[in-house]
Amino acid sequence: MGLGWREFDIWPNSKANTAPIFGLENAKEAAYPCYVKIHYMGATRTTTGSMYLVEVNGHRILLECGLYQGRREESIRRNREFSFDPTTLDAVVLSHAHIDHAGNLPNLCRKGYQGNIYSTFATRDLCAVMLEDSARVQLADSQHVSRQRAQQGLPPVEPLYTVEDAEKATRQFVAINYGRRMPLVDGVTLEFRDAGHILGSAQVILDVREGTRQFRFLFSGDIGRPNQEILRDPEPVEGVDFLQIESTYGDREHGDATFSRDELCRVVASALARGGKVIIPAFAVGRTQQLVYVLNQLTESGCLPEVPIFVDSPLSVNATEVFRLHPECFDTEAYEHLRTKGNPFGMDHLLYIREAAQSKKLNELNQPCIIISASGMAEAGRIRHHLSHNLGDPRNLILFVGYCAEHTLGHLIVSGRNPVNIFGIPHEVKAQVARIDAFSGHAGRSELIGYVKSLSGSLRKITVIHGEESASLAFGQALQVLKPQAEVVVPQPGQIVEF
Repeated sequence: MGLGWREFDIWPNSKANTAPIFGLENAKEAAYPCYVKIHYMGATRTTTGSMYLVEVNGHRILLECGLYQGRREESIRRNREFSFDPTTLDAVVLSHAHIDHAGNLPNLCRKGYQGNIYSTFATRDLCAVMLEDSARVQLADSQHVSRQRAQQGLPPVEPLYTVEDAEKATRQFVAINYGRRMPLVDGVTLEFRDAGHILGSAQVILDVREGTRQFRFLFSGDIGRPNQEILRDPEPVEGVDFLQIESTYGDREHGDATFSRDELCRVVASALARGGKVIIPAFAVGRTQQLVYVLNQLTESGCLPEVPIFVDSPLSVNATEVFRLHPECFDTEAYEHLRTKGNPFGMDHLLYIREAAQSKKLNELNQPCIIISASGMAEAGRIRHHLSHNLGDPRNLILFVGYCAEHTLGHLIVSGRNPVNIFGIPHEVKAQVARIDAFSGHAGRSELIGYVKSLSGSLRKITVIHGEESASLAFGQALQVLKPQAEVVVPQPGQIVEF
């Protein structure tokens, strides 16, 4: 069944192609018939809604099934409907548990997909709590918005999926350890390698056999930073023929990690000294645990005073419990901390909050404190309530420690928009706003290039995805210089690329 899109010709001299292709003079693929087609449906010239449909050997494999986050109406429209029939899929493969990669799986299953969802064990366990939480957040937000719409005489809005849908999707997971090979469909074998991005994150290797032809396709997933807290570094992969790689920070570098710890301590201590609250939007999985780990160390060192720290997100609480269950994903330092000192995600003055009533009481506090709450882009969940109550106080600090996609609330605040709308109501921004990129779980430009250098094999084609357009184009150009023998493609949304 076709997807209803025009197929772009990616070979030289094609007038139909609108995607930049670098190094075409070296492309040799045109002599071969097409064995694999990939439909680029999400996180293509943007960073959200990761979704790639692979057609190989007469089978259909979906890589990722993420929620699109951005302009409200566009997000609702894109997330509700798929551009393909979910019942035609043979398998789904998931690189990691972040909502922009996994968050639409319940909707996929609700619309008829009944097959396996392959992931690592930690990703499966994280998704079990994340997808249920996503359903509950959507229900709460839809009820809140519906009450506002009722006052205007407008009909209510419905959540994208229910808790029951999320539970059904979770039952379809099949977990595989790193480095274990699993037959996926006829002629395709799956293997995961550690990507070092969040707990359980993986690079996806598809070893393809079609007739007498054999080759290795590697999907990078989201690549983590080397030497970051808690997790191991990304593993190198050998024998790669075709590469699909993320480019979130493909056009810029992160700050120095040591400097960033000092900067974190400086801006947080300054806000606390003036009697303010520190509000940190953070992804519930990965970033929150990293922040707690670092704040623990900064407090022990005396760099920060002992003030109440609240992790206000049921998902963050549940996800932290999952972290404790998977020390096999930890780097040496974090593993030794767990073995010799106990829980690396706990302090005497740290409180994890589950109940909504406790969350609301935080807005009544009139004392210095740190509140970490999801989501990292401030698009959903309790963080929007904390921002609505705290943006107007100049004593407070709103601290972003990760990437915010264009058009999200977080991006608007970081970009200096004033006022900003939260739940349809304008709020003046008087609080200090700061951003520290070095705590990002994504590799920076030079780290991405280092990752590509670590790969072995005769790379013949590279597609660049999961980055804003400027970042993807800049990284594509850098890769063509690095790998002049390969064809580098920056796909357009909806484009079909042949391998």
